Amino acid sequence: MSMNADFRSDTLTQASPDMRASMASANVGDDVYGEDPSVNELQDRIASLTGKEAALFCASGTQSNLSAVLSHGQRGDEYLIGRNYHILLNEVAGASALGGMTPWPINVDENGGLDPADVVAEIKEPDQHHPITSLLCLENTVNGYVQSVELISDLSQAAHNAGLSVHLDGARLFNAAIDLGVPISDFTTSVDTVSICLSKGLGAPVGSVLAGNKETIDKAFRVRKMLGGGMRQSGHLAAAGLYALDHQVDRLIEDHLRAERIAQGLSNINGLDVKQATNMLWVTPPPEVHSSLSAHLENANIKVIPWSPTMRIVTHLDIDDEAADYLVEVFQDFFSNN
Repeated sequence: MSMNADFRSDTLTQASPDMRASMASANVGDDVYGEDPSVNELQDRIASLTGKEAALFCASGTQSNLSAVLSHGQRGDEYLIGRNYHILLNEVAGASALGGMTPWPINVDENGGLDPADVVAEIKEPDQHHPITSLLCLENTVNGYVQSVELISDLSQAAHNAGLSVHLDGARLFNAAIDLGVPISDFTTSVDTVSICLSKGLGAPVGSVLAGNKETIDKAFRVRKMLGGGMRQSGHLAAAGLYALDHQVDRLIEDHLRAERIAQGLSNINGLDVKQATNMLWVTPPPEVHSSLSAHLENANIKVIPWSPTMRIVTHLDIDDEAADYLVEVFQDFFSNN
């Protein structure tokens, strides 16, 4: 068996013919004037799903997160964040570069979780020498690992008790909700704002939605404009998100099951360390074969993120059982000859 299979990220999904049809036929207007009915419907849907007053459609998760962070603080403020979270590591230090806000990284456990006591300990005293700690940034999932409803609630309560706001980067929050069998509102009730990505597991080509109270979303609306995110007939994009909410949420369990299928297939290979959570696998081969394994996968037309020492493999809408089994077969073939 030979095929092409791309496991680098769940951002690689292609819009289905039905999704494209919904985009083409969307009812649209000028969203800068708040007149795009498809955008307004999507925002209302996400606000309802998260239990928030309002929501804002953004071009990307980075734009959504940055609009939120800059709406919760001001220049010279500090925000607390897990040391391996996306906002800190993968969003070009936007809060610092564009908003003058300083991140304060906090250690996480092996599943990406923060300890509420650690959060409290890192909040700065009201002293002229210190920045004002104004915000706690959370994430769910973290590298595929689900942060429990109870943990998100406990962290939010600790932050709120100290006068901080709480933002949740929920790029894969639907994965967490499907994994635990709960509505996403269980995670979002305790936080002030949440960013929901449409273009990862949900399979839309573009977009994230920020939800929160009306005052904060009004601030974020201005920040989005400043960041160049005031789009016009963006209902054609929002329609993809609406289609995804209607058709591609419950099926996320298929991605999780395929990731488990791959993990089981790889688990019998000696010397290969495999960890799996929701739709992500973290595979660590013996260091002496890492480069040759990467080349073997590439020659077999399999794409993963070949980070060293640990590779990342992600299942998604465009990965079926055949592709999952092919990946396992290629791994097994390599180790049977090495």
